[in-house]
Amino acid sequence: MIDQVPPVAQASPAAQPAPGSLAGLIRAAIAPVICSAVLLAMLSAWVITGGDGTLTRVAVQITSASVAMPASSGAPAPTYLTVVNLSGADRLVSVTTPDARSVELVQRDGNPAGPGRLLTSVPIGAHATVNFSPFGTDIALIDPARLAVGASVPLTLRFASAGRVTVDATVTPPGTP
Repeated sequence: MIDQVPPVAQASPAAQPAPGSLAGLIRAAIAPVICSAVLLAMLSAWVITGGDGTLTRVAVQITSASVAMPASSGAPAPTYLTVVNLSGADRLVSVTTPDARSVELVQRDGNPAGPGRLLTSVPIGAHATVNFSPFGTDIALIDPARLAVGASVPLTLRFASAGRVTVDATVTPPGTP
């Protein structure tokens, strides 16, 4: 006796769209369109959550950053730098560094050796430039680590709107910017 193989079921010609028909084109395009939409949604979520490649405008620039060695042991180290605000009004709310016990924002009356008034923040006007030095608005490193002329001190400036900006300040001899 010969075994009989059952016939294979074939789709009827009516179940498949005709080549070149609108239904065939839609069926061929649906998978790439869905993949593109999912990829676009994932990239958008990545950018919104702060992923690398975020297209944002730089809000502030820090230039001419230096830290003068203290004039005497135990004295604060004066910091010189310039903040250039490229956008709307902002405030510098803190400065930190691993190379000092603390950092103070101080308003001086023009005398770097005189007393100063501690500030909780420094306003940075829209599209303004603010110079920090011990002759006015000052950033003072309290109880700094051993500093060496020519070395770098990392400073992280935190702004209310612009966020954190880190810059390396060059150590200079006492009394020099």
